[in-house]
Amino acid sequence: MDLSGILSIGGYPGLFKMVSQMKTGLVVESLLDGKRMPAYSTQKILALEDISIYTDEDDVPLADVFTLLFKKTSGKAGPNHKKASIQELSDFLASVLPNYDKERVYNSDLKKLFQWFNLLGEKGLLKEKEEEKKEAKEPAKKKAPAKADKEEKPKPKSEPKGKKGSTKKVMK
Repeated sequence: MDLSGILSIGGYPGLFKMVSQMKTGLVVESLLDGKRMPAYSTQKILALEDISIYTDEDDVPLADVFTLLFKKTSGKAGPNHKKASIQELSDFLASVLPNYDKERVYNSDLKKLFQWFNLLGEKGLLKEKEEEKKEAKEPAKKKAPAKADKEEKPKPKSEPKGKKGSTKKVMK
């Protein structure tokens, strides 16, 4: 799963795709309605690729959890976060990630997880990159040795800026 450029912004529903950067923040596009808006650096902005789920042993990145959910649902939508009970969401997550920490993963986290999974699946953003699959199949090719850096010639000293022929008198 490639979740790069997908963001969650505190106070706003849904997910956003980063379009560009500006001096005071980012320009993002909503995945819900396609509208663009600024996201300022003072807002709480989370990249989905940085989020992970607590387990008993170690944290599991959200992309890996989405991959497991995608395989379980065969590319279809998961349980609806509004209609399903918390127990159903918890059981569904436990079926793909049995060792997730039930004490540290809150009910609101489960709802967000399935809301994001369904939204990304609806927009077609849950497919793995073909490049990653090709790289995994083919061994890495060796790169050619780097060419020796060319020797740089010293630059001639430039004349001081100002009018030509003008000189300043220096008093001692």
